[in-house]
Amino acid sequence: MNKQSITFTTPNDEWLKEMVANQEYSSKSELVNDLIRQARKQQVQIDWINRKLEKAEQSGFTKMNKAEILKESKSRLNRDTTSTNRRQSQF
Repeated sequence: MNKQSITFTTPNDEWLKEMVANQEYSSKSELVNDLIRQARKQQVQIDWINRKLEKAEQSGFTKMNKAEILKESKSRLNRDTTSTNRRQSQF
């Protein structure tokens, strides 16, 4: 394993210390490595989605380009999230 020195902002360092203190992780290194693994896994998923979007765009499935599809998806997600939050706050 390679050893490196990195600098964290104060809020990030405090969060890392809290996670270790709560015994979520045994060390900051373990936590940082886990975060990197998660980010890499997420990037694989993002790349897969992008390939699917490009394939759909090229097939004529939609007339929207990738940026338009992303904008529409975010809009729908925000609308759905807002609707869900309103329903939950009624309880």
